[in-house]
Amino acid sequence: MSAIQPAAKPVSKPASSSRKARIAPGDSGLAARLRREIEGDVLFDGFSRGRYSTDASIYQIEPLGVVVPRSEADVLRALDIARDEGVPVLPRGGGTSQCGQTVNEALVIDHSRFLNDVISVDPEARTAWVHPGITLDKLNRQLKGTGLFFPVDISTGSRATIGGMAGNNSCGSRSLRYGNMVHNVRAIEAILADGTEAFFGPVPGNLDGLEGNPRDLEIVQKMRALGLREADEIRARIPDILRKIGGYNIETIKPEGHNMSHLLVGSEGTLGWFQRIQLDLQPIPPHKALGVCHFPTFRKAMEATQHIVKLGPTAVELVDRTMIDLARDIPAFRETVDKFVVGEPEALLLVEFAGEDRDEQLRGLASLVELMGDLGFPGAVVEAADPKFQSEIWEIRKQGLNIMMSMKGDGKPVSFIEDCAVPLEDLADYTERLTDIFSKYGTKGTWYAHASVGTLHVRPILNMKTEEGAKNMRAIAEEAFAMVREYKGCHSGEHGDGIVRSEFHEPMYGSRIVRAFEEVKDEFDPEGMMNPGKIVRAPKMDDRSLFRFKPGYAIQPLTTALDWSEWGGISGAVEMCNNNGACRKADAGVMCPSYRATGEEKDVTRGRANSLRLALSGQLGPDALLSDDMYQTMDLCVGCKGCKRECPTGVDMAKMKIEFLHHYRKKHGLRLKDRLVAFLPRYAGIASKLAPLLNLRDRIPGLPFLTEKLLGLSAKRSLPQWRRDAFRAPGLSTGPADGTAVVLFVDSFNRYFDVENARAAVAVLTAAGYRVHFATPPEDRPLCCGRTFLAAGLVDEAKAESRRMLDTLKPYIEAGVPVLGLEPSCLFTLRDEFRSMHPGAESDALAERAMLLEEFLAAEAKAGRLKLDLKPIAASKALLHGHCHQKAFAAMPAVQQVLKLVPGLAVETIESSCCGMAGAFGYEAEHYEVSMKMAEASLLPAIRKAEANAILVADGTSCRHQIHDGAAREAVHVVRVLEMALAKA
Repeated sequence: MSAIQPAAKPVSKPASSSRKARIAPGDSGLAARLRREIEGDVLFDGFSRGRYSTDASIYQIEPLGVVVPRSEADVLRALDIARDEGVPVLPRGGGTSQCGQTVNEALVIDHSRFLNDVISVDPEARTAWVHPGITLDKLNRQLKGTGLFFPVDISTGSRATIGGMAGNNSCGSRSLRYGNMVHNVRAIEAILADGTEAFFGPVPGNLDGLEGNPRDLEIVQKMRALGLREADEIRARIPDILRKIGGYNIETIKPEGHNMSHLLVGSEGTLGWFQRIQLDLQPIPPHKALGVCHFPTFRKAMEATQHIVKLGPTAVELVDRTMIDLARDIPAFRETVDKFVVGEPEALLLVEFAGEDRDEQLRGLASLVELMGDLGFPGAVVEAADPKFQSEIWEIRKQGLNIMMSMKGDGKPVSFIEDCAVPLEDLADYTERLTDIFSKYGTKGTWYAHASVGTLHVRPILNMKTEEGAKNMRAIAEEAFAMVREYKGCHSGEHGDGIVRSEFHEPMYGSRIVRAFEEVKDEFDPEGMMNPGKIVRAPKMDDRSLFRFKPGYAIQPLTTALDWSEWGGISGAVEMCNNNGACRKADAGVMCPSYRATGEEKDVTRGRANSLRLALSGQLGPDALLSDDMYQTMDLCVGCKGCKRECPTGVDMAKMKIEFLHHYRKKHGLRLKDRLVAFLPRYAGIASKLAPLLNLRDRIPGLPFLTEKLLGLSAKRSLPQWRRDAFRAPGLSTGPADGTAVVLFVDSFNRYFDVENARAAVAVLTAAGYRVHFATPPEDRPLCCGRTFLAAGLVDEAKAESRRMLDTLKPYIEAGVPVLGLEPSCLFTLRDEFRSMHPGAESDALAERAMLLEEFLAAEAKAGRLKLDLKPIAASKALLHGHCHQKAFAAMPAVQQVLKLVPGLAVETIESSCCGMAGAFGYEAEHYEVSMKMAEASLLPAIRKAEANAILVADGTSCRHQIHDGAAREAVHVVRVLEMALAKA
């Protein structure tokens, strides 16, 4: 491939000289034309524009509309139309930028949904061509078989796209060894504002003989001339440090030769749309060693960094006291923090050594231990040689930003000075002086990240809803940036310029350099159509009209059905979403199953939270909260509670959906199918007596089709089979009279459908010597947790059911008797929603005593109290699928431990998200397709690959049904496995 050449597609028609047209947001003419001429999605409704109006910064700017292209041809046509209409364009990937790069009054082109693949890999040359929408983690998963990886390891790699990383000149934890994006991009094929498809790659010192179209050559020649003309000013004004990413990379233009793609890296979508990107790859280091260095003071950690770096580590990352404490408050991280943090350190440095030779990395770790002793900190290193332990520690660090943002209340850590980079020898003084500046303005900062390269992410805690918060932000920024200039550092060292830092280029680099930046912009984009207002000619960073919380922002009063006091009200709960995008991940964990199936922003936790916030604050119109658009936004939330555990800022979308449906149903009422599902526990006793008649639905041809038409239940689904022999308790209690008391809560599903589970639970508990009680309410109808009512938004009905349960269980709870359940969705309602429906000591006490049967047995076994005589079963392997709520409440280890009680039984857990059934969700015709997409993501393929003699285990009623329908295999509850293994069975 020649140094400069046109891409394979024909060059589009050059832009006209017309200036930017005045197009209103949601312009119907522009939208209509786009819909006629492209195949991708065209989103111009208020809800869609609202969802794309924010990123992970403090800013909110409503776009003109959104295009989600399905192909490169779509992008070309959308850019042509935008140019014809005089509309500015904003390229966007994951929308996780922290400086406002990905918000603008422009036509957003979201390449993350479809243009997200690896085009080609050359293992010998160690290069790969990719489309811009592929995420870092997806890229590295696909590269794994080659033994190579892309080394710019940013913490948001599960959702940050390569296009966005190139646009920001991202860096990552290991830039000490591998450098920034600009050091790892080899070439870029871009579409310019005038429609030219241009190739940007290596350019030799002698420009003679270069091939390419005239536009390419003109740009190269002008940029080379600019570099030569400004060489002295560049040397004088642009700091020569690794973490300089502010402005355009004009310092990379060298008379002896340079790479034109490096000028586009860090350009934030202002110079062109990245069509394809060629990356340099690196061998995966097979061996790593990690040392966690503990320091009694923050300054001591900063002073030590410059010495640690001399040992040659791949990374030196900071974790401060605030982050340690916040991480301990997050269930997903608590156990790991307790494993690697000893005592009460004020700061930790995570020091990693990586390479080909395992012994060499261990020697590096030993040198670290010795150095820490020499520095006066003997015994202050926790050594992690185990890869799994290392991964767990790094996950805490990767989630640093989100952990910091989990602070509740109006005051939040705000990103605006967090990317300042200073020389290592000045790091301790810089951080100390900056802390004094924070104190001057009545706040404090949270610190973490890249100590190795002098870029510490620090966020002062400010209330950006107030004028005072905005004023303090600007004052702190001006003082901090002045100090950075004093140390000959850079004000923009990793996350880009965007709105928050672009206006400070002039005091940082001087007027002449900024004019050079403007010259670059004008040469590539003379009409200013590509993401205007970023890097050059930027607005003021404290312009409150651009803020997410603009002057006058307020949440409208709402009488809530659930208790939101933990967040300071419903407003505080929805505002916990800071748009970090962790819900867009596609790797391990549950969150967010509907987004994984559709790839649409409206179906991700972030999109729903933004829609709720905008509706509650009146920004989508007076009736938006109870509109059909809001219903469609919330529709595919399956209540998995994955976000409750996996969202580091604690966004609880399952609870928000219940609250929304409560108000929506009050206005719009219930459909017949909603009523049938919601009230199932009330009529189940009668229905079970009619089981032979009701079960005909799946046996008589035509009835499935009829029920789909009448009730909306998919004809492609079998329905649960009612049982005439419904479970009935053998008296008020059973088991040894002197046995330890437990209460067994048999839910409606295991009482009327999966009866064997309830009977097995009684058999297992009594065999283990427990006295099993069956709490019976004064009336004949069995207890119900209210789960089906909550799923329909009938909170008042659910409160009535939960009140019956609290009253009935009261004497057992007061006596400290454990309350055991079988169905995860029902049992965890006692631990979760009960506290929101009946806040106070009563529901707290029940939550403390309520546990799945497996959790109870695992705890008893750990305490040495479990006396359960088990024998091997026919199967030698159990393949386990976890219910979403088991994962959300960290109950999976207990399930695994209990299965391992069976002699000779190997346990393998399927790495899966939601099975896709989610109660009644997967039975509904309107949801059948997306339900199956969720299941096919990982669960059903794993089931189909399972050995014929493996026993399949799934505690959720819906999960077992999905496995039956989707893979024609039968799964059983864990208690059935234990019953099979009873020695006296």
